[in-house]
Amino acid sequence: MKHTKNILGTMLLMTAVVATSSCVDDKLLAYQVEKPASIAGMEYLNDYDALKSYVSSSANPDFKLGIALTANDYINGGQITRLANSNFVEMTAGNAMKYASCVAEDGTMNFDAVEKFVAAAKAGGMTIYGHTLGWHAQQNNKYLNKLIKDKELDVDPDTKVDIEDCIVDYSKDPYTFWNQVPDGTTIGVNSSEGCLEIVNPVPTEQNHLVQYHVIGDNLPTLKDQEYKLKIMIKGTGKGRISIGVGPWSGRADSGFDFDTEWKEYEFTFKAVADGGHVMAQSGLFAGTIQIKYVKIVHSEAAAVEVEQEKTLRTYQDGPFPFYAMGCEPPVINGCIHFVPTGDWAQFFILPGGENVLEEGNYVAYLDITSDKDASGLKFVMQNGWGGDAQKFEFPISVKAGNQVLKMKFSNVEGGDYDIIFQPQNSDAILDIKSIKVCQLVKMNSIPLTPEEKKDTLTWAMNTWVEGMMKATAGYVTAWDVVNEAIAGGGDDGEGFYPLQSASNVSTEDAKKNFYWQDYLGSEDYVRITVAAARKYYAENGGTNPLKLFINDYNLESDWDDNKKAKSLVHWIDKWEADGVTKIDGIGTQMHVSCYAKEATQKSKEEHVVKMFEILAASGKLVKISELDMGYIDEDGNSVKTENMTEAQHKAMAEYYKFIVKKYFEIIPADQQYGITQWCITDSPNDSGWRGGEPVGLWDANYNRKHTYAGFADGLAGK
Repeated sequence: MKHTKNILGTMLLMTAVVATSSCVDDKLLAYQVEKPASIAGMEYLNDYDALKSYVSSSANPDFKLGIALTANDYINGGQITRLANSNFVEMTAGNAMKYASCVAEDGTMNFDAVEKFVAAAKAGGMTIYGHTLGWHAQQNNKYLNKLIKDKELDVDPDTKVDIEDCIVDYSKDPYTFWNQVPDGTTIGVNSSEGCLEIVNPVPTEQNHLVQYHVIGDNLPTLKDQEYKLKIMIKGTGKGRISIGVGPWSGRADSGFDFDTEWKEYEFTFKAVADGGHVMAQSGLFAGTIQIKYVKIVHSEAAAVEVEQEKTLRTYQDGPFPFYAMGCEPPVINGCIHFVPTGDWAQFFILPGGENVLEEGNYVAYLDITSDKDASGLKFVMQNGWGGDAQKFEFPISVKAGNQVLKMKFSNVEGGDYDIIFQPQNSDAILDIKSIKVCQLVKMNSIPLTPEEKKDTLTWAMNTWVEGMMKATAGYVTAWDVVNEAIAGGGDDGEGFYPLQSASNVSTEDAKKNFYWQDYLGSEDYVRITVAAARKYYAENGGTNPLKLFINDYNLESDWDDNKKAKSLVHWIDKWEADGVTKIDGIGTQMHVSCYAKEATQKSKEEHVVKMFEILAASGKLVKISELDMGYIDEDGNSVKTENMTEAQHKAMAEYYKFIVKKYFEIIPADQQYGITQWCITDSPNDSGWRGGEPVGLWDANYNRKHTYAGFADGLAGK
């Protein structure tokens, strides 16, 4: 049936009867005004039927002409609903079926909008194309990141421990700090006692006349932060010492009454300023004061020391793999195989270039087998070979059989650390299977392993897909199973683009998106999502064949000669290589522009053709999934709707016709899934999608545009 709505009507102006005097007859004067050319040029659109009428049901029985819209617009039953029902057979919800629209920050899921959309589609006789199950954008990042956050360790949160900020230990440290004492009073380290010793023969009139720093300047203390000072002190008699912590401009002050026995005293203070020193005053005491150490600490919740693997080295059968030192034992059965010769011997088990350590504490695990009990062996880890190299040596003994030896390295300075094994003159046959180095880290939590993260997120993906399949109850038979997976640059090692990842996108994108593939793996990401879709579709009323698409943008790109399209086909082959995963189709978004520059437009059209040829050759169903169009002028600027000329609108119509027509010409009939127009009307200026651009087949008032005719002609094959 033809549409009868007039786009623009004619205008007929009639005059009134004009009375004249004398013998002039009254006449009825009729005047007809010519239609403006712009109006007359649009009237032909009235002759077009509904878009779906141009799809041959006999030639394309499975082809679906679709439209994208918001679920609420369709549910509300207004003009959008009527246009959708009269012109299309399938709908794609813009956002309602995406993860972030359904999953809350606590992981609860709400599918009310989805269920209402499905019910409305059933009532309107429309099918739904699901968009989208797997995607990195519009995810509930807060919830997903919470799932894979560090595990809390079993530590009492109310328990506090002291964390050392600085210490001067006079059992090993010299005394080099500022002091001011009267004649006859001495201050210095008593090396035999291992302490700082202040000898004041007679008391002074005031305590501050004997004053001295016990910790020098550059304290790590911060203003308004709470600390404790601890001091180990005694005297030749009972007395009192005053203590101040901070800079000269202001200190936190306290004091201690000491006696003749070693005792640790402490006081809590709030720093009055950043940094400073620790000042002591003891002029009123006559005798000798001894101080073992002075330290400043702060309190934190208790932490557990955990091991984080930094280096693991195993061996492959063959000749000795490292630089030869004293000997070159071969690798046999995955072990460095040492057979004694009677000569002194040593060899690398891990070169420094493979063992780069930062400052901290470490443990090493040596997996070794010996044919007999043996002693006199040595394990060495050293940072280079110069005179200032840091070196750790561990004499070790081994028992007959297999064992794993553990060695601890404290205060590693950082750098490239060679690990050397010295069997020296041992007569034991030794097989070294592996060496592992772990950093000791104190923390209240511990990161999940990659395996734990993958397991957790596999559960999350399955839970999400199951919930969506329950909500749609088998009615939605086609899905973007994974959306926009392929990167637009880089190399996967086989000459194709890799998958998008937090590591190959902008900092902003990495922050706002959640890249499932970084945790599930480039191949398993799609396989897991496909498997979930098929499982839960079948379990929730799905009886018709389920069609799963990989959907992506810029497949028609001319700047890389359709490399993204080629890469997508390549990745589909990889995903399906397990013999289980089946991907039914490819969705090409085609958010295109029509170019005023003839050469540019020609290149765009040529690569649209190339894209269709690539997709056709894949043997997969092909869907133009998100078709819309803007206009680019001669200067390369996007033209807003309000500034478009009729000639530009008609050029867009021709490009629409070209795209749709080439789809039917190049894609075999049995691979033609459908075409979805992404925008019904032109985009408002304040829209987040191509704001103010002429992207619709209808204008903002729901009047047909020239692009409507171009789209229809393409469907009709004109």
